[in-house]
Amino acid sequence: QVQLVESGGGLVQPGGSLTLSCVASGGIGSVYGLRWYRQGSGKERELVATIAGGGIINYPESTEGRFAISWDNAENTLYLQMNSLKPEDTAVYYCYADIRAAGTNNRSTYWGQGTQVVVSS
Repeated sequence: QVQLVESGGGLVQPGGSLTLSCVASGGIGSVYGLRWYRQGSGKERELVATIAGGGIINYPESTEGRFAISWDNAENTLYLQMNSLKPEDTAVYYCYADIRAAGTNNRSTYWGQGTQVVVSS
């Protein structure tokens, strides 16, 4: 059973940096897509970074130039490096993976449990 476990959230001052991690366990066969989302209080869930098939990376305007998504294939770990953080980046951050489990033909999507990021002075 594939599971995604996130870590790295916390409190950071405006202008600071934080790196989130998302470890995928349970046997990873093929990776079709990886994303980070966030959901602020009272807001809809928002896409903040994507690694699509073929390794194409995309960001929305709100995070372009400040956030960097990466995938360590050897460690099966997804990262989100966040720089120049703003109070409006405060949210629960979720990782998402579109994966085929190893040794199976089962392709499915998975979510992490979420990690809270608070940007405040």
